[in-house]
Amino acid sequence: MRFTLFILLSCLLIPGFQAQNKLAEAEKLALQYFDSREYEKANLYFSELYEYNPTAWYPYYYKSLLAVKEYDKAEKITRKQLRINKNNVQYYVYLGQLYGLQNESKKEKDYYDRAVREMLPMPPYIFNLANAFVEGQKYDYAIQVYNKARKESPDYPYFYERAEIYKLKNDLVAMINEYLDAIEFRETELETVQMRLQNSLGYDDETGGMNNPLLKQELQKRIQKSPDMVVFPEFLIFILKQQKDFNGAFVQCRALDKRLKEDGRRLFELGKICVANQDWECAKRCFDYVVEKGSGYVFYDAAIVEGLNAEYLYLTALARPETAALEALEAKLIAALEKYNQSRMQLSLLRNLANLQAFYLNDTENAIVLIEKFLTTSQAEASTKAEFKLLLGDIYLLHGEIWEASLLYSQVEKDFKYDVIAQDAKFRNAKLSYYAGDFPWAKTQADVLKGATSKLIANDALDLSLIITDAIGVDTNAAPLALFASADLLVVQHRYNEALARLDSINLLYATHTLGDDIYYKKAQIYQSLSNYENTEIMYRNILEYFPDDLYGDDAQFKLAVLYDKYMANPDKAKLAYEEVMIKYPGSIYTVEARKRYRQLRGDFQNN
Repeated sequence: MRFTLFILLSCLLIPGFQAQNKLAEAEKLALQYFDSREYEKANLYFSELYEYNPTAWYPYYYKSLLAVKEYDKAEKITRKQLRINKNNVQYYVYLGQLYGLQNESKKEKDYYDRAVREMLPMPPYIFNLANAFVEGQKYDYAIQVYNKARKESPDYPYFYERAEIYKLKNDLVAMINEYLDAIEFRETELETVQMRLQNSLGYDDETGGMNNPLLKQELQKRIQKSPDMVVFPEFLIFILKQQKDFNGAFVQCRALDKRLKEDGRRLFELGKICVANQDWECAKRCFDYVVEKGSGYVFYDAAIVEGLNAEYLYLTALARPETAALEALEAKLIAALEKYNQSRMQLSLLRNLANLQAFYLNDTENAIVLIEKFLTTSQAEASTKAEFKLLLGDIYLLHGEIWEASLLYSQVEKDFKYDVIAQDAKFRNAKLSYYAGDFPWAKTQADVLKGATSKLIANDALDLSLIITDAIGVDTNAAPLALFASADLLVVQHRYNEALARLDSINLLYATHTLGDDIYYKKAQIYQSLSNYENTEIMYRNILEYFPDDLYGDDAQFKLAVLYDKYMANPDKAKLAYEEVMIKYPGSIYTVEARKRYRQLRGDFQNN
């Protein structure tokens, strides 16, 4: 009985399996011929597949029939689809396309119009019809579809869908305005609109984000048209910040602050962004505006301190800041420090004042007194005090008290042995050993720090180790390196003329030394500190002529480009020098920045 039942089931199932296998093989061959554009062969299979499942296989069969101009068959299956479900009016679009291919433009238009007229205003039908028009590149009809849908469902006005169609039409103004309409309709759409516009207009760090003049232009129109809508100036500020147009952002932030009677927060935050981007002038305008609002506002005190920090950074970034300006800033910092000596804001003031006195006003004694008083009286956290100990050590080094500096560095290294600051302290002690001529110990410490957590410390340690190895690796005579290290210390102490004389003495006393590129590079740094750009250029060119493949080859090439670009106002030479970085040193850490500046100097973004 069981055997008989098994035979019966087998007889029933085997044909089904065979049919399934045959169908799968037909699908495979049909798609294979379709993809390889062998449409006549594909249609042999599509005709069978279409009969089996009309809805699934219609799109393929229809396109394949059009490819071989079998318009009658294409019309037949399209009308069949309409009979299956007359509400799927996208098939009228396909009929219209058929008549368009046969130069019957009136019938083509009639079917397109009929499709729009008979569309049910429900999402599946709306999207199917609009997509059919888009697929046929009938973008204006797709817009008509969404216009009708918008009237029927005002709670969802199809801004995003219309924007995508305008993008396909390359009508960027209309696309942008659809997105702005979405924001005007519901302000919570701002973040979504920003993301979509970023995708549509492109985003490029080099050119400042969504750097498209049309977007700014349309935003400004909206601000004038709807002055009470804060979201539009906020969006414009977002764009201006991306493009680093901080003066433009300042104007908009100030206008919003006044209109909304705010507390200066926007301007304060913009000022900090300006500082991060080294736009000192705009930063000062921002902080000054907040201060001028008066002491009754929450950001008043912070704006005073941040304004002084911006002024400090601006002056110390100059090649040769005027002594009078430095002294005026010193007086401001002292007054502010007296006012804020019981708050955390004192830390920025104290750090800047000590640096200003020690490294720019040649007043190391007052700088030392200032920090020592802080370290003995302040209740600041241990990590904060450790940072000031390192600064104090640097000032002792500048003052010529090397062992006092070493003691402070060692204390920090011991107290924070598992933190990055300990690695920093360890490297500074290694440099002290280097200055003192203890090269084996300095190299041992530097080699350990090659694996430092901080990339900056690791790179500096590697450079120090290489200098020592190159100088005394083969020739055990350490005397030339001792002179070079002592010159390096003189540079740290701002005794530039003595340092230059010491470097020249190496060439006079030791004709066969191996420090040629190191000496040129150190001289270039000194001359640039003295604003002697002609000699700076000569030193970098000497490296590129005599030592192009040594340690400082790519550094010299890039810094020569920066010299032309930022200090000597020679964009043509700068452009060529940046190009040389890319060509000669493609693996350099400077290549990305060189390419960016090269493209800017070439004018790639001038029309944005």
